[in-house]
Amino acid sequence: MVQIMNRRAFLCQAGFGLAGLSRALRTERDADVVIVGGGTGGCAAALAALELGCRVAMTEETDWIGGQLTSQAVPPDEHRWIEQFGSTRLYRRYRQLVRQHYRRHYPLAPLAREAEFLNVGSCGVSRICHEPAVSLSVLRAMLMPHISAGYLRLIPDAVPVAADVDGDRIRSVRVRRPEGEMNLTGQYFLDATEDGALLPLAGAEYVTGAEPDSDELHASSRPGPDNMQAATWCFAMDYVDGEDYRRDPPASYDFWRHYEPELAPSWPGRLLSLAYSNPVTLEPQPASFDPRPGARTRHFNLWSYRRLIDPANFEEGAYDGGISLVNWPQNDYMQGNLFGDPDARRHMQGARELSLSLFYWLQTEVPREDGGTGWPGLRLRGDLLGTGDGLAKRPYLRESRRIRAVFTVREEHVGKEALMARTGLKRDALKSVHFEDSVGVGSYRLDLHPSTRGDNYIDIDTLPFEIPLGALLPVRLENLLPACKNIGVTHLTNGCYRLHPVEWCIGEAAGSLAAFCLRRRLAPREVRRHERHLQDLQRQLEARGVETSWPASFY
Repeated sequence: MVQIMNRRAFLCQAGFGLAGLSRALRTERDADVVIVGGGTGGCAAALAALELGCRVAMTEETDWIGGQLTSQAVPPDEHRWIEQFGSTRLYRRYRQLVRQHYRRHYPLAPLAREAEFLNVGSCGVSRICHEPAVSLSVLRAMLMPHISAGYLRLIPDAVPVAADVDGDRIRSVRVRRPEGEMNLTGQYFLDATEDGALLPLAGAEYVTGAEPDSDELHASSRPGPDNMQAATWCFAMDYVDGEDYRRDPPASYDFWRHYEPELAPSWPGRLLSLAYSNPVTLEPQPASFDPRPGARTRHFNLWSYRRLIDPANFEEGAYDGGISLVNWPQNDYMQGNLFGDPDARRHMQGARELSLSLFYWLQTEVPREDGGTGWPGLRLRGDLLGTGDGLAKRPYLRESRRIRAVFTVREEHVGKEALMARTGLKRDALKSVHFEDSVGVGSYRLDLHPSTRGDNYIDIDTLPFEIPLGALLPVRLENLLPACKNIGVTHLTNGCYRLHPVEWCIGEAAGSLAAFCLRRRLAPREVRRHERHLQDLQRQLEARGVETSWPASFY
């Protein structure tokens, strides 16, 4: 009842009146906030706007909401303080619900059941590796009360195809679904697509790739709008000892089997190999691969890198072997871009075939430490990803179109080396750059994967950072907000603003900002321009559990 009364009060204050309230509740295609894209940031934006009283319509190009967490099958990349601070209360709630799901529905071993910070995959990259379908279940459960009450309209299998723009305001967005097209009207439009698809449709000013005029310390020597980070088509697999799941090789297997990336500095040989470039030093980095439970290997075992299920965390006999998610250097696709490229469809297929070729190579040719080659008992697990072929529903795009923003986050705002060069301070005296208009926080290395124009890894140490409101404001359009990695960052700083908890925080800030502006009858730029409005927005965010700065005790 409290939520309904709050929503009614919001709608009346926003100018609907009682008659308008009734009409608003009956109208199917109108919303206060239209979110185009149901990824990680889109879900966070929807939850924030809904909890602040808005009516929301959210589209999603697949039948799985969640983006990185689900349809792209990327286990959460997070910083090492994530269990204590450095994320929003809502994101921590999501993580708690994931763990509750396993405790409630899975046969966990006693020690795992009692673990406060359960990591079911015991993986090397995250503190909460888990199955994408569990993320989907949790996100749906979080949104379901709002769908049931009629305040959220979720529109799956919908791709944006056009926008009606009047001057500097979007009036509606048209999406295409299997059964036909539909228009969505609203007062604010949030782009939470994985590639910034709404930006060109709305005529927004945007940037792609490596900026040609960048003077950042580690700027690419190969600037250009088509120089983007490699995309990856993830897949899930398990291993059944004694079985043979080998089938015919993919059509392009011979190409990928011999393919050597042409990068500078150079890549250590073939892509389908257990040697790759160390992301920081760029020296050859050896790895091992052994999918057997409890295997001990000479080098880091790629099997456990993004493992989703560790049998040791479950009752004896619950799993014959573990389940691993493959998002490795070996299936980074560097041949071209999967959007904004005349050959994007060909590159989409190429990224798929690279991943299928990697899987076949693991079954048949990967060197084993016992002197053999291949693990025929490897099996694709498309049933865990909602697909028939074992691959994720969508590729993981590390880089998107980015708005030209009122403020752009640059390397010297987050990178330690660039900060030292700018300030003259020593490394141990550095502190995060504080933004007076901060609407969130994040932390991750400035981590760029090899690019489609020949850059090898660019991986730079950073300080924990803030998310400035100015990076969420387009230079011109008044009612468009970015809600994921399409904010005002550079090719470089995208590398640390693209991760799961940061994208969630960006989405939550965008949804909160839209609700704040509707309630106050303000434009987003007015909020940033006037100290009182900005402080009120920050208080609203902090009341929701959105941290806008790092704890003073952190330093």
